[in-house]
Amino acid sequence: MGTERVKKVCIVGASGKLGQYMVRHALERGYEVVGVCRERSVPKLAAFEGRMTVVPGPTNDPEVIRRAVAGCDGVLTVLVPWGVRQYASGTAQAVLDHARPGARLVFSCGWHITRDGKDRYSWSFRAAVRIAARVAKLLRYVEIDDQVEACRRVFASDTRWTVVRGSSLEEGESQGLPVWSRHVGDPVLAGNLTRRVDFALFMVEALTDDTLVREAPAIVGRLTPGALAHAGEAGGRS
Repeated sequence: MGTERVKKVCIVGASGKLGQYMVRHALERGYEVVGVCRERSVPKLAAFEGRMTVVPGPTNDPEVIRRAVAGCDGVLTVLVPWGVRQYASGTAQAVLDHARPGARLVFSCGWHITRDGKDRYSWSFRAAVRIAARVAKLLRYVEIDDQVEACRRVFASDTRWTVVRGSSLEEGESQGLPVWSRHVGDPVLAGNLTRRVDFALFMVEALTDDTLVREAPAIVGRLTPGALAHAGEAGGRS
């Protein structure tokens, strides 16, 4: 899908830090933007008043998503596993069910998601994910396994999807478009750090990059040591 074919974009989870960066990038490209966020979070989008449409409501509500994605050429979705009520998988399913046929669907998640089981994780990374998942579930704060289920549904769909898997994030000025690999464990990803503004940039750029259709790129900042050491490789791909 070329840039000329993307006119209207829905951003699901627009009020969060990543979502707001995506709104900014999308507006800079001249897209008509529709944002979805919980009603109590609408004030966070005040800086974009008059420049976008906001559809308030839970992102896992099929009716909210149906209204928001109507007529959109692309949908950018932040898969956040809030609570213990299948928020991420419900959000993903609503987008898969209601986005128009042929729409470009781009989802965000963390490195812990694996598509084909070929990712190589350090013992410390695996231990940290296990501990975080148990503690978060006990506190009824987030349900990491639900983000895994959300991505499983995306991977199984016949839509034009991309699942962008992010490293650790930091704030700061943009360093440019991140590099990516199909598998965690690739030396290009060793830096394990990406500017949040650049994560958002990758999401928006993916809307018009057909090479990313049905890919699950793991990304990292282009100025991290691993990325610089492998700068001669084509886009950091493995």
